[in-house]
Amino acid sequence: MTKVFKTLDEQVCILQSKGLIINDEEETKDILLRENYFFISGYRLLFMESITNKMFLPGTTFEELYSMFQFDRRVRNILFKNLLIIENNIKSITAYNLSGKYGIREDEYLDPKNFVSDRKRKKQIDDLLRKMKRQIRVNGNQHQATLHYTKKYGYVPLWIAVKVLSFGIVSELYQILKVEDQENIARDFGVTRENLIVYLPILANFRNLCAHEDILYDHKAQRSIDDTKFHEELQIPKVNDEYIYGKNDLFAVIIILKQMLRKEDFFLLMSEIEYEIQILADRLKSISVEKVFDRMGFPMNYGEIVRL
Repeated sequence: MTKVFKTLDEQVCILQSKGLIINDEEETKDILLRENYFFISGYRLLFMESITNKMFLPGTTFEELYSMFQFDRRVRNILFKNLLIIENNIKSITAYNLSGKYGIREDEYLDPKNFVSDRKRKKQIDDLLRKMKRQIRVNGNQHQATLHYTKKYGYVPLWIAVKVLSFGIVSELYQILKVEDQENIARDFGVTRENLIVYLPILANFRNLCAHEDILYDHKAQRSIDDTKFHEELQIPKVNDEYIYGKNDLFAVIIILKQMLRKEDFFLLMSEIEYEIQILADRLKSISVEKVFDRMGFPMNYGEIVRL
């Protein structure tokens, strides 16, 4: 079925036809114009009677729907700035470890011999090194530090090159490092190499989602983290011997950040999220904030993770 353009008046009528209460049509139309009907309606499932009956729950207002949109945006911004901290940390620590061991010139730290010696992964290594060289070349032309090193020294050291490499690329780089290099980097974060192998792609996935302003609160990563002491100490419920929260959801990212951020950064992160949750809870009328928690993967006692 072909989609057709809908005017702001028609968009309001569609929402009203589904049972959404519009208290101020002009304000609603202004919000729909600025924020986009499609993105705001992406939160409608929380307020629907069921998956099959797509009418809004009785009493649901546009203000509630928009409050959920705003909550997700604010939490996304909070998470994003903390993911950027981790991104910078992993880039800096990786560059420090590899530069000290293999050298500072591109032909030294990008030598295929520096990586895992597995013939089955040769193509993966070659492809990744090719992508790294391309990002350094293309993105480096727009970065003052890389241009400086290229012009003055004829090469770009890794501690400069990582600035123009994406988090995804650095995450892939970690996967092909030798075990001893993975362990050295993981040790600086206080986690195991096995955990960091899983954590980095999840963090890169959520980082990109935040950067592109996609819906965050109910996003699920493709991979799940291993059970941690935090799952047990928070007494997260299980179904079929599997924890129902904190595996591949937003709370899983919180568990990862608990381990990888500095204590003061993590405390601030959780304080800011708690503040936004309180605002949302005050604005929700047709549903409870606990329903939002469930979709986020947050246990009711989520805040206790700060003191664990």
